[in-house]
Amino acid sequence: MSAPSASAPAPSGHGTLPATPATARRSPPLSGRVRVPGDKSVSHRALIFGLFAQGKTRITGLLEGEDVLNTAKACAALGARVTRLGEGEWEVEGVGARGLSSPAAPLDFGNSGTGVRLMMGAVAGQNVTATFDGDASLRRRPMKRVLDPLAAMGVALAAASEGGRLPLTLKGSATLKPTVYETPVPSAQVKSAVLLAGLGAAGETVVIEREATRDHTERMLAHFGADVRVEPHGTHGRRITLKGRPSLIAAPVDVPADPSSAAFPLVAALIVPGSDVTLTDVMMNPLRIGLVTTLLEMGADIAVVAERTEGGERVADLRVRHSRLKGVEVPPERAPAMIDEYPVLAVAAAFAEGVTRMRGLSELRVKESDRLAAVAAGLAACGIAHEVKGDDLIVTGSAGVRGGGPVETHMDHRIAMSFLVLGLASEQGVSVDDVAFIATSFPTFMPMMRGLGAVIN
Repeated sequence: MSAPSASAPAPSGHGTLPATPATARRSPPLSGRVRVPGDKSVSHRALIFGLFAQGKTRITGLLEGEDVLNTAKACAALGARVTRLGEGEWEVEGVGARGLSSPAAPLDFGNSGTGVRLMMGAVAGQNVTATFDGDASLRRRPMKRVLDPLAAMGVALAAASEGGRLPLTLKGSATLKPTVYETPVPSAQVKSAVLLAGLGAAGETVVIEREATRDHTERMLAHFGADVRVEPHGTHGRRITLKGRPSLIAAPVDVPADPSSAAFPLVAALIVPGSDVTLTDVMMNPLRIGLVTTLLEMGADIAVVAERTEGGERVADLRVRHSRLKGVEVPPERAPAMIDEYPVLAVAAAFAEGVTRMRGLSELRVKESDRLAAVAAGLAACGIAHEVKGDDLIVTGSAGVRGGGPVETHMDHRIAMSFLVLGLASEQGVSVDDVAFIATSFPTFMPMMRGLGAVIN
């Protein structure tokens, strides 16, 4: 794989770099027109499907954050030829559905739960042995939710740390068995791992979701030529059926702007008085716009303009202006459509009039950090009234948010960005203990926000 340029930072290893604190201060009105980086979920999948495909997959708009770069390196270690052609432009020359080779060294995914879990599924149906590892944060995250269905399909766990955590070694199987698997919790990562494993299984692999999660894997399977069916299941769920051992053919992928990254300048524009910001090319996949839906219910001035379809995904430009928000109740069934956006939604709720109750947030406890606990601690450090009841987060908004800190980010990029956004509209500003991990998903966050007028140093 060709070396990434200075605009695509090298992975940070196992979290041994010194912390980089930062402070966001009360800012003047934010204004401008910007495009946030490419969607992280689509970027991971584009590389992995390029690995499996016959031919050369051209990817434009790829997110060049550390998480995605680690997936690119893993694809190269498994046999693909991965080349960076220019900023956001990459080419993956695949090895075909049965052509993966055992990597010579452990695959280091840094901070990326998506990358490691999807790649576990990818190697499951291959006659390869691979060791998976990550940084200190990723080593704490649960992997059994992926390992259990893979084991049922015939994948051997050759070695693992206590509790099935990283580092661990998987031995794939060329005779993988198809399965019918109902996910116990809404998780696009688990669903995708099983479907990727199903590529190597003879027969049909079925994944049943009681709550529909982001569907980028299903869309990309079809885009690369797989036989995949998606049907409704129950009130909110889906049944996905994949015919195994397809011949995937290289196909171009244009990665849209990441709605999870767009969430930060979006909320900043809503809470900083006088702001008027346009975010371009934002993915509007119905399973990814829970935050926009919720903010509109809160009274946000968000104009959705120039809606269109690009690369099989709905995209639009969002014009966002400062708004007087009101508290709402966010139903638990919306969680899969905005699971990564709850930290920054809590920031918006801090400036809303009344009480916002976010229900059913159990999945936040097993992200890069225990995000439910981390958000609650950050709110407390900033003097914001809140309460955690079971898996619900309840925030009582106020017109005069004090701010403060320092907020502990727990090596979590979304906690860091969320509380920096809070600082832009608070009386005292907000300091956070470490912004180094922002590079995993949004390496241009600091300069982009400063370009809009944010005071962050």
